Amino acid sequence: MIVYDLQCANGHTFEGWFEDRKAYEDQSRKKLIACPICSDTSIVALPSRFSIKGGPIFPENGCDNSEDRGAGENLVEFLDNNFENVGPNFAPEALKMHYNVTEKRNIRGTSTEAEEKILKKEGIKFFKLPIPRLDS
Repeated sequence: MIVYDLQCANGHTFEGWFEDRKAYEDQSRKKLIACPICSDTSIVALPSRFSIKGGPIFPENGCDNSEDRGAGENLVEFLDNNFENVGPNFAPEALKMHYNVTEKRNIRGTSTEAEEKILKKEGIKFFKLPIPRLDS
């Protein structure tokens, strides 16, 4: 069983329980997952900082270079230390900084496809970085 933090296109966040990653992907592709607040079926899984380590992070036959093993952890640590996590408010915060409503700073968070289109239209540069989850 795996639990995901989910978000609809309207920014509502909720939790979903699935047998495994494939079950989530199948249900998402078939639009079987709906927001409990607005019934929207455009759902994305949010990055989660919570995990329970149940074994080795890397498979034995996978990455065996200690430098490579730590690269992902170093990246997450760098982001944690140098970027403010604004969660689902990424697009509004980026727009405020773009128009000098708030102080410019490094931020990270999530955005919907619709919000990303607005950011691009406004000329705001951003970089999407998928952070892998440690699924069981």
